[in-house]
Amino acid sequence: MYFLGFDLGSSSVKACLIHADSGAVAAAAFYPEREMTIAAPKPGFAEQQPEMWWQNACLASKAVIQKAGISPDEVGAIGISYQMHGLVVVDKDMNVLRPSIIWCDSRAVEVGNKAMEALGEEYVLPHLLNSPGNFTASKLGWVKENEPDVYAKVYKFMLPGDYLAARMTGDIVTTPSGLSEGIFWDFVNDRPADFLFDYFGFNHEIMPEVLPTFSEQGKVTASAAEALGLRAGIPVTYRAGDQPNNAFSLNVLEPGEVAATAGTSGVVYGVSDQVKFDAKSRVNTFLHVNPISKASRYGVLLCVNGTGSLNGWLRNSLFQGNVSYPEMNALASQAPVGADGLFCLPFGNGAERMLENQDPGSTFKGLQFSRHGLNHYTRAAQEGIVFALYYGMEIMETVGVSLKNIRAGEANMFLSPVFRETFANVSGATVELYNTDGAQGAARAAGFGLGYYQNRSEAFVGLSALSTIEPDQALTEATKEAYGNWKAALENSL
Repeated sequence: MYFLGFDLGSSSVKACLIHADSGAVAAAAFYPEREMTIAAPKPGFAEQQPEMWWQNACLASKAVIQKAGISPDEVGAIGISYQMHGLVVVDKDMNVLRPSIIWCDSRAVEVGNKAMEALGEEYVLPHLLNSPGNFTASKLGWVKENEPDVYAKVYKFMLPGDYLAARMTGDIVTTPSGLSEGIFWDFVNDRPADFLFDYFGFNHEIMPEVLPTFSEQGKVTASAAEALGLRAGIPVTYRAGDQPNNAFSLNVLEPGEVAATAGTSGVVYGVSDQVKFDAKSRVNTFLHVNPISKASRYGVLLCVNGTGSLNGWLRNSLFQGNVSYPEMNALASQAPVGADGLFCLPFGNGAERMLENQDPGSTFKGLQFSRHGLNHYTRAAQEGIVFALYYGMEIMETVGVSLKNIRAGEANMFLSPVFRETFANVSGATVELYNTDGAQGAARAAGFGLGYYQNRSEAFVGLSALSTIEPDQALTEATKEAYGNWKAALENSL
């Protein structure tokens, strides 16, 4: 038997098949080959068409079945990981009513701020653990306020993974962890946040049915099976936002364990057993996914919007697409720690939660024409991303997250020696890189949701560390000095 995992990102949809017993990857594929389009009809807006997600999921599914050379009958369950905080709204016939407002869209900041002010921090933070901010609930509030004709037709709202699952099964459902990431979950009463629905004036009927994260959440319909190249009746047994799922894929399930990722956005995600929150909502606390422990687990999430997107901008604009990412990584290594005084503030992809929803844009500072070249630009960008992540990690430590050991997949920005070494040297943490990704994690989680796996050793067989990066004492002082200069420039710009 095999388990099939999907990872719905903002750049592509990846599918992965793993063998249920060995944990070995049978095949993986992603579509499209070039990044999916993100529309920005106005400054600060970011939208995608859900139909595009579905079409690419179908292509990826057919590709992995063909690559693996297996029968669709051998797929036992499906798991779904998805880009967090997005909003999809549909009518009674499950027609999408408007493009999805995705995670990096910042239009709803003021909507969330008004909700926080009206309801009061002293009530909101203990109940939601976060400000409504720019999350899914506030995005739905924006639609109700600014597109009343659209809102009047809303039958259900969904997160991106809920939509992908609904296209597979015909069932519109969600999970507690999903609702918590959308800021729809009341942690005091352990149920959906009725008070927030009432504040926004949402009809309570537009919320999907809530099912456990690891459970049967519907079965693939005949029409969906044909489009996906699968058999009808395969159960969808797991769904989670990409960051809780990334932590799961790295076997980060218990307090003190930390995961990181650096794709389009950069995230550090630590697990805690304490209900704590940052009073300024610069880092965010959600329900974590843990199929083993009966005790509640919470994920504290730090996000920097512009990570791989900054690296991609450099490649496409500065290098005109003529240099590969490995060549850029080699170029960055040619510049010294601190990029000889050139540094980058990497905030060019919308409002940043860790900056209290400010949107300062991205800048390079300290440029001297006689000293700096493309190697300095490349290194400054990579260091700037790491420094931004560490700036948020300092906040995470104030809410009880230990950062002594951090796990990440050997992918994206962590493929760069400069990036991962800077990460270890500025944080003082050991960085472990693993042979996994979000689609693999979703496939393993599907096995838990099916009841096939009973413990961590069964589910994570085949997962192994590929490399370990310890802080280099010879470079730590220079790296911390560069970070101090970067931090001062950031705080002077805000």
